[in-house]
Amino acid sequence: MSHTQEARQTPVLHLENVTRVHGHGAAEVQALRGVDLKVHPGEFVAVMGPSGSGKSTLLTLAGGLDTPSGGQVLVEGVALGGLNRKKLAQVRRRSVGYVFQDYNLIPALTAAENISLPRELDGLSTRAARREALVALEELGIPELADRFPDDMSGGQQQRVAIARALIGDRRLVLADEPTGALDSTTGEAVLAVLRARCDAGAAAMMVTHEARHAAWADRVVFLRDGRMVDESVSQDAASLLVTAAGNALKVDE
Repeated sequence: MSHTQEARQTPVLHLENVTRVHGHGAAEVQALRGVDLKVHPGEFVAVMGPSGSGKSTLLTLAGGLDTPSGGQVLVEGVALGGLNRKKLAQVRRRSVGYVFQDYNLIPALTAAENISLPRELDGLSTRAARREALVALEELGIPELADRFPDDMSGGQQQRVAIARALIGDRRLVLADEPTGALDSTTGEAVLAVLRARCDAGAAAMMVTHEARHAAWADRVVFLRDGRMVDESVSQDAASLLVTAAGNALKVDE
């Protein structure tokens, strides 16, 4: 994408000078410090960095699950900080798909019911929502899990159901926190291919990962350290990413 084209497009996600502080006084922790980031339609961004660098905080703010201490977060041009609770919930259901590390599936609902719930809350009929859920399960290669409950699934199966829930409907922004963590390498690559295809179809995605080979699926890799964006690079291949990531890990804060 040229700079001219990029300027004309409204980012799906825009973080403007975002800061997040936890605690007060001596217990204060700056989780994010003045982060500026845009993710455009069709773009897949990977976020890497050491433990405690602010990666998960970045995702929760991007998805409207937390509020920044400073700056603002915009999804499709809408500032999340200016929305009441009902409007914010609508944005999260309609525009944002979130893949959590701990799945967050509802035990009393089947896989298909877990996946279709956000669509039903938006007013879609149960039948239509189930049809969409079955398509999402098929996309992830697990149609046989439709009527199975979370307790009857392996961790990897639950993870794929959670990803299917994040992809159902016309979600313009997909946020994924270590989405391949519970999956074997073959299944993990298949999931990343699905995320890549969703971006190629026009959505935007941001994924936290510690694996350079997974980040190689992205268009761009953003590196965080101590809550700051310290570097970003265009993704080319896993080998070059390993070199870049290693170099960043050795950087000493100025």
